[in-house]
Amino acid sequence: MAKYIVEVYHSPDKIECLRTIQIFLSSGSHFLTHADWGCLDGEHKAWFIMDVDRKEEALRIVPSFYRKNTKIIKLSRFNLQEVENLLKQHEI
Repeated sequence: MAKYIVEVYHSPDKIECLRTIQIFLSSGSHFLTHADWGCLDGEHKAWFIMDVDRKEEALRIVPSFYRKNTKIIKLSRFNLQEVENLLKQHEI
């Protein structure tokens, strides 16, 4: 399984913003009800992290109206040895 961060943009309009949060909170989805929001800092996006096999699975969690405004990024971790090995492969 891979780890993804899901970023969902929504309208900065105050009523639409609050409706979006209401929809997420009433969805019943653990991921949506535990999303982090940037609205109070002027960043009208919700974020949550999930472990799934494919990006498409993550997108299916997002309510259909918001899918077109969703960005899904596969997350990776590196240790120092991995980075040093990669650097060696790319050195001339």
